[in-house]
Order: sequence, then structure tokens, then C-alpha cells
Amino acid sequence: MEHIIDAKGKSLGRVASETAKILMGKNSPAYARHKFSGERVSILHASDAKIDSKRLKGKIFTRYSGYPGGLKKESLEALSARRGYKELFRVAVYGMLPNNKLRALMIKNLKVTE
Repeated sequence: MEHIIDAKGKSLGRVASETAKILMGKNSPAYARHKFSGERVSILHASDAKIDSKRLKGKIFTRYSGYPGGLKKESLEALSARRGYKELFRVAVYGMLPNNKLRALMIKNLKVTE
């Protein structure tokens, strides 16, 4: 089933948590945590979401390559400039999904449009 969420005027975290809940299938009466629900979510108007300027500068994302000295840090503002608002929503929802084999399947059913 396809769900559409309009992010215009809503905060990033609220939209991401609602999206994660739908992708996990928690809105369905047939919810089972070990089964893939098959729900699809489209987020519209991602660039019009309400994100505080303090958060843009203060929130830091880290990545580690596995090599010595390979820890890279990037602010939310730099990430949005480099990859766009699509990536902000994808990273936020990805962090809210369970860390198991179903996570990759769930994130594939997320579509974000700016």
C-alpha cells in the first residue's frame, strides 16, 4: 500500500518518525516485527520542511571508513548542500528503523521528492 506524507511546514523528526512507523508496518493490524510489511511511503515537499537554522549548523553526522584517521564529520547544512534534502530525510528515517535484515528492504520503499 502506498502512503503519501506532505512535509511542508512539518519538522524533520516528526515526518521521519511517522515514516519509519509506516515502513515497519506498525500502522497495520497484521503487524509482525519479524515480517516485511511491504508498505511504501512517498514524502512530498521535502525542501519545504521546517528545519531550525541552529539545528542545521549544530547537528553533526559522522562516518568511519575503517582506516586510521578515517573518521569524517559533516554538519546537517553541509550534507543538505552536497546531497539535497532527500538525503536528510533518508538518513533520519534510516536511523529510526530497526537494525536487522529487514532495514534494507524497508528503506528501499521510501521515496522522497523535493
